[in-house]
Amino acid sequence: MQLLWRKAPVVFVLVLFAAAGLLAHETSYAQNSKPKQEFTPSRGQEGKDVIWVPTPEALVERMLQMAKVTPSDYVIDLGSGDGITVITAAKKFGAQALGIEYNPDMVELSKRNAEKAGVAGRAEFIKADIFATDFSKATVITMYLLPHLNLKLRPTLLDMKPGTRLVSHAFTMDDWQPDQTETVEGRTAYLWIVPAKVEGTWHWGGARNYEITLRQQFQQVEGLAKVDNKTVQFRNGKLQGDKLTFSLIEYAGPNAISREFTGRVRGNAIEGMAKLSSGTGEEKWSARRGN
Repeated sequence: MQLLWRKAPVVFVLVLFAAAGLLAHETSYAQNSKPKQEFTPSRGQEGKDVIWVPTPEALVERMLQMAKVTPSDYVIDLGSGDGITVITAAKKFGAQALGIEYNPDMVELSKRNAEKAGVAGRAEFIKADIFATDFSKATVITMYLLPHLNLKLRPTLLDMKPGTRLVSHAFTMDDWQPDQTETVEGRTAYLWIVPAKVEGTWHWGGARNYEITLRQQFQQVEGLAKVDNKTVQFRNGKLQGDKLTFSLIEYAGPNAISREFTGRVRGNAIEGMAKLSSGTGEEKWSARRGN
């Protein structure tokens, strides 16, 4: 009996330790098993380069309409926030779309929103820096960034494929004038179409020999033109993506002939149609850039 009595306190202490350990385990399990509260963004919250301000749904739709988004487009939203633009492009326009967002909580929120909208297969989101990410495969770019960020991106945007559509909420591209401006519910959106690069001297022949030297300021084009080595007037030069239009006044005085040229730019080549302003004649033309 004396031997058993001596061992009893030890057994009692061990039981107490075991009970305490079980209680701690159950408490920890209960705490860890509580559902994690989902992230909810707040208007004006700080981001890497901008604060977050949501874009109204009506304006999002109008921006995508301005860009003429179709199911064949690949839309990339730079700084995609809660994902509304990407999800709308996928759900209402049928496009494949990608959101690039630096805040990982926003990325996960956007993925949940895409799942709820039933477009997770067409709406993708990644956590990345827009200034360190290749988005050159986009046919449409959307953004709601500050003016200095638009300017920082501008060289990259101008190097994208001619015809790529860019839409910005609220902020411009400085001296690069938009091709279209729309206002919805007091908010403004701007559209640009990336122009082809046409600066240089172009030659083509046929019944007459043509030479034009073009100077380009974004989508606006000025030129010096010669026909059969004689200077003629160059007018109304403009680019819309890879489509170049201009007119030449080939003779002066009462016998003046105005010829209107339209062509598609493909690197160092332009192919298109030329017609008299009177509409009485039309012919193909094909020019090459170089001396």
